[in-house]
Amino acid sequence: MSTPKQPDWETIESAYRVGSLSVRAIAEQNDITDGAIRKRAKKEGWARDLTAKVKQATSEKLVRAPVRTDGTHSKMRTDDEIVEEASDAAASVVISHRIGLARWRSIADKLCDALTDLDVVEGNIGDFSRALNAGVDAQLKVIKGERQSYNLDDDQSPDGPATIITRVERVIIDAPKH
Repeated sequence: MSTPKQPDWETIESAYRVGSLSVRAIAEQNDITDGAIRKRAKKEGWARDLTAKVKQATSEKLVRAPVRTDGTHSKMRTDDEIVEEASDAAASVVISHRIGLARWRSIADKLCDALTDLDVVEGNIGDFSRALNAGVDAQLKVIKGERQSYNLDDDQSPDGPATIITRVERVIIDAPKH
């Protein structure tokens, strides 16, 4: 006569605490009665306390799991890999903006130089005024874009964009007329 197999109480406790199976289903899987599990759980103070944690872990795995089955996502990516990829893309955009702003600064500087060298007379005062307004507008936009691109656009600082724009406007207004 063979001795009956002892239940694996560690496995049973784990399944009980996870809470995804009913006590009856756990009992059937382990070939014991559900009453024996309930008695042991009460005696040892088992609580079905891991249900929320299991749901959270499952949700995280599903969020990171590949959605496509066409082979384009052969492995799950870590948070660090996702962050690295996103920061590379963002840095590329900012660098592109900085390059474009440098070109616009060059254009605005050329216009400034041209206007500085121009003799203003009664016949060209209207054109000069329009060019001056366009140049000031371009310069202010370039300054604002550069400050944003280089994360310098803190309006609370004495060198914030509002202060600098006010200074530039004052210089232009106070500039000697030709």
